[in-house]
Amino acid sequence: MIIEEEFAVDAALAHVWQCIRDPGFVAPCVPGCQDVEDIGDGAYRAAVKVGIGPIKTTFNLDIEVLEETPPTFARVETRGQEGTNASRLTAKSELTLTASGNDATHVHYKSDVQVVGRLAKFGLGIMKKKAKALGAEFAENFRNAAEA
Repeated sequence: MIIEEEFAVDAALAHVWQCIRDPGFVAPCVPGCQDVEDIGDGAYRAAVKVGIGPIKTTFNLDIEVLEETPPTFARVETRGQEGTNASRLTAKSELTLTASGNDATHVHYKSDVQVVGRLAKFGLGIMKKKAKALGAEFAENFRNAAEA
């Protein structure tokens, strides 16, 4: 499933890049993120609580920055599973930041997300709708924090 979204932040490109590359800054912006740990060399571990339909669960995620061109581009891979291993997730994502005027930044991300297991039974339509809602919530949280 391809998830692609964009949003604007009223802050300079360098500031937005610094914010987005700081796991301590990003984690509170991610809906359901309960914990994040920087394990070095562009790798992180996170626990994210999600709910789809009647299923409420926590994914334990390994996140790795595979490539980056500061302050405009990052390619990231995320892999994880529920604590019970009932569902697994893999996401390959690209993040692009573009200066928009003197003090504004355009943020664009595209993710190819694969979910297998019990959460996959909800189908592509429900999964995309949930991903879009979570993405919008992240964008709002991030924008508010970065602009503060």
